[in-house]
Amino acid sequence: MIKIENLTKYYKIGLKGKTIAVDSLNLTVRKGEVFGFLGPNGAGKSTVIKIIMNFIRPDKGQAMIKDRPVSDPSVRHLLGFLPENPLFYDHLTAEELLRFGGRASGMDIPSIKTRTHALLERLNLSHAAKRQIRTYSKGMAQRVGLALALVHNPEICILDEPMSGLDPLGRRMVADLICDLGQSGRTVFFSSHILSDIERLCDRVGILHKGRLLFSGEISGLTMERVDLESAFIALIGSQKEKLS
Repeated sequence: MIKIENLTKYYKIGLKGKTIAVDSLNLTVRKGEVFGFLGPNGAGKSTVIKIIMNFIRPDKGQAMIKDRPVSDPSVRHLLGFLPENPLFYDHLTAEELLRFGGRASGMDIPSIKTRTHALLERLNLSHAAKRQIRTYSKGMAQRVGLALALVHNPEICILDEPMSGLDPLGRRMVADLICDLGQSGRTVFFSSHILSDIERLCDRVGILHKGRLLFSGEISGLTMERVDLESAFIALIGSQKEKLS
């Protein structure tokens, strides 16, 4: 479903300098799997997600969705996206926001109403459906952002830190929803710093550090010599720092 080939992205520093954010990345995410994208702050995860969403262009290489370049407008309806820090027209209510998103995705009004009711109920937002989003807490805004990403029932869900700002109940709610998406055949590609959630939800993971892919595969292949994913992740990143020092 998602194929990344030799992806490289630089950012300018000053007038002549540049730094590499993503370095010759090759990665494949299969249809129907939940794929966790991990790495410390500044690893390049959000840059990769922005390239997949065609918000920015790579300097080299390409990203493909179902064998089509991400720049192809026909892939837009396949994707549902939750950014790390979602921003909304906060004078809208949740119902109005999802109606806007549904219409932008080409849905008819009856389908939008049915889907909106189901998502707000699932994400425990029905009681606030008619309140302006400006009155929402951080966790509520995060959950309505997820509802907006899913309103058109996309084949592929791209979620950048979907657990950000959620309390334990909200985390469990969103984690269960991600699990259900995978079980229903949807492809989920998400980044998170909460490794216990990654370990519980994901079929495979990729670990990025300083723009380079250190590992891609099943979690069992990474944790066989460690107690859990967190220990394996810290050991892997630590070994790379030693090599660079």
